[in-house]
Amino acid sequence: MRGAEMGLGRLIVRGAVGSLMIGHGTQKLFGWFGGGGPGGTAQFFENAGIRPGRRNALAAGASEAGGGLLLAIGLATPLAVAALQGVMLTAVRHVHWKNGPWSSGGGYEYNAVLVATLFALAESGPGPLSLDAARGKERAGLGWAVLALGAAAAGSYATSELARRQPVADEATPREEAAEPESAVEAS
Repeated sequence: MRGAEMGLGRLIVRGAVGSLMIGHGTQKLFGWFGGGGPGGTAQFFENAGIRPGRRNALAAGASEAGGGLLLAIGLATPLAVAALQGVMLTAVRHVHWKNGPWSSGGGYEYNAVLVATLFALAESGPGPLSLDAARGKERAGLGWAVLALGAAAAGSYATSELARRQPVADEATPREEAAEPESAVEAS
């Protein structure tokens, strides 16, 4: 009975985190659920020093929505984990770190919980109730978890380094939409 319980627990965690990350990504990609869409998110990213804003907004939205979908269905779990952790680490670096740990003050608490939860899922695997397990392609263990976190950190660093080298967007260029509301980007 223990194996079925662990499978159900991982399914619930994957479903909750994955579906919320899909929603979070579609806020950036389409403006759904009160999000800023590509234009508003691009402006927010530019203001946070993540340049070019539009390209990074689309990449973050696709990583969240795609990674969230893969996580929820338990397919290519280490890839899903790396995509989601990468966005969270970049959010911490550019938005939340300066505010300290607590999310009530705009800090990185939520992002850290997600990174740790995703690490645990990569280590334990998606469980028997997943497409990875059904295909016999479940990749799990400490090595996979560390590899996913390393890929996420490298991607976050590369994004930050490229952003540092990009010029500030021309202020004469009209913005598509207003800046993304702070509540919509708290976790990203």
